[in-house]
Amino acid sequence: MSHHKEEKPLEKMTVPELKELALTFPHDHLEKAVHDLHKDELLAFIKQAQGIHEPSVAKKKTGRAHLKVKKRLSKSELKSRIVTLRDARQAARQARDRKMTARLRRRISRLKKQTRKSA
Repeated sequence: MSHHKEEKPLEKMTVPELKELALTFPHDHLEKAVHDLHKDELLAFIKQAQGIHEPSVAKKKTGRAHLKVKKRLSKSELKSRIVTLRDARQAARQARDRKMTARLRRRISRLKKQTRKSA
């Protein structure tokens, strides 16, 4: 079983392998001991010790900027929506569309809850 740790990319190495490799570098400047470091910290330390500089990847924004801001409806607007949905539910019942009927029933229920909250 002869395999060199240098052949394996750093990202593919396990934490114990990374710790073993990190111990080969002088580390008196660390605020934490090598054995207390997590994998991402070990990778950063080893890359810095080896002189590998990777462009820092900008963190992905978990932004919800693309989502619409929901406008709160007044109680009368909610009730008028309920009336139109009830008519649509009745039409779906006539057409024997159970899926649509169930969808509209849940939507009506949600709107009714909103009217109670807005009161």
